[in-house]
This record gives sequence, structure tokens and C-alpha cells, in this order.
Amino acid sequence: MRQWLVDAFASAPLRGNPAAVVEPFDAWPEDAWMQALAQENNQSETAFLLKTDDPARFGLRWFTPSMEVQLCGHATLASGHVLIRELGAPPRITFDTKWGVLNVTEAGGRYEMNFPADNPVSIAPPEGLAEALGAEVLEVWAGVYLVAILKDETAVRRLKPDLRRLSGIGMEAKSGPGAVCVAALADKKSPYDVVSRFFAPGVGISEDPATGSSHCMLSPLFSAKLDREHLRFHQAYPGRGGDIGAHKNGPRVILAGQAFTVYEAVLRL
Repeated sequence: MRQWLVDAFASAPLRGNPAAVVEPFDAWPEDAWMQALAQENNQSETAFLLKTDDPARFGLRWFTPSMEVQLCGHATLASGHVLIRELGAPPRITFDTKWGVLNVTEAGGRYEMNFPADNPVSIAPPEGLAEALGAEVLEVWAGVYLVAILKDETAVRRLKPDLRRLSGIGMEAKSGPGAVCVAALADKKSPYDVVSRFFAPGVGISEDPATGSSHCMLSPLFSAKLDREHLRFHQAYPGRGGDIGAHKNGPRVILAGQAFTVYEAVLRL
């Protein structure tokens, strides 16, 4: 059995967000086995695939080192990349997930994913959020995660949050506490529109390098603020950074980015 490590939403190898993708199974392994392998891989997500009678349709599940999650954008992109580029699947893949049906389409080395939009609602700043982040918070929105809006790109980049305190904040989010996206309008000289970071100590991830699912909220939120459907996002994880194109398309969000295979491995299991 093989698995691949793929850098997703990356402008080049060793950037973006790495995800492990395991070769498709004929039947789902036991949950405990998948969780153990995800812990062994120690990536933010390990993606597991299930074959169907359709060569362009697969079951898909995602595990962090500590738990199964309901939605993961970068590991979905990585899975599409492995199926299309490494295993010769058609250029449009359909995934059946616990979140719903997701699609990945490849064109010219770039991948597009069609996700449900997650329109966040404005809420009062939760108690302790500004202190946990160590920054002034201008607005807070709640969807699957919390979104904290800061004053500028510099404030986002300089964040050094108290992850222990942050892990207990965010009961207003659909995913529960401990998952906070921080965002601001980018500097005018920047080649993107919005800069963000994503901290998820509640699911065992101190900081995620590039988070597709958070952009299902950021896309409709900033499209409304900027009165534009097509936006360029940069997730400013120190030392790597992820680049995500997104546009609101009715009740859906189209996320776009590149992916690069870093290595292929053989599992002796």
C-alpha cells in the first residue's frame, strides 16, 4: 500500500499545507487504524479514499493526529491531485464525504474545488478572545469556525497567540471551541486581497499552513466587504504560506490552488 505527501495551496514545493493521502481502499479500514496512521504521519490531515464502481468517484475521510474532522479543504485538493496526477484518474473527481458531495477539477496544473459557502454571522467578541490572541479585535464572525478581524496585515503576521487560552474559546462556532481564523485586508502593495492565519488547538493543530475550509467563510465575508466575487487570499503561516483563489458562486464557493507531490512512500502494514 502506498501513500503520498502533497503540498496543497502551494506556490512551489515545500510551501502551502502538506497532507498525507493514502492509496484508495476497497473497503474502509477500522476507524482506530486510520486514526493510528494519522497520528504516525503527524501531518495536519491524513486523507483516506474509498473506491467505487465509478473511476471518477471516491469516498473521502480526513483525520488529524487526534481526531476525524468533517471537512478539510487542503487534503481534498491533495486527494484530487494524487488521483489525477499520480493514479491517472479523470480530470474531474467527485468525493462523497460526511460534509456532502465535493468536486475537484484539474486544468493546466491548477485545481478547483466546489464547496458549500459557509456564511458567517456577526457576534459579540467572546470573552478572553483579544487577550488570547494578544491583539485588538475589530469584528468577530461565527460559522464553522470563529473569524476575528484585525486592523491590518501587520497585526495578522505578528500574532503570537496563547494557544492554551485559545483552545477554550469559540463555543459559538459550529465546530466547537479552539478553532479561530484571524484575517485582515492585505496591504495595498500586496499581490493578494486578504491575509489570514488559522489556529486550531481544539483539534490538536497549533497553526494550520493553508486551510481551505476557512475560506468557505472568508470568501463570502470579504466578497461582501469588497463588493467583489473573485478574491486572492494568502494564509501567512510563518516560513511557508498558502495561496488560495476563491470566488463566491451563489450558495457555493470555488476554491483554487496548486499542489505538488513531495514524496511517495510504501506502507509496510
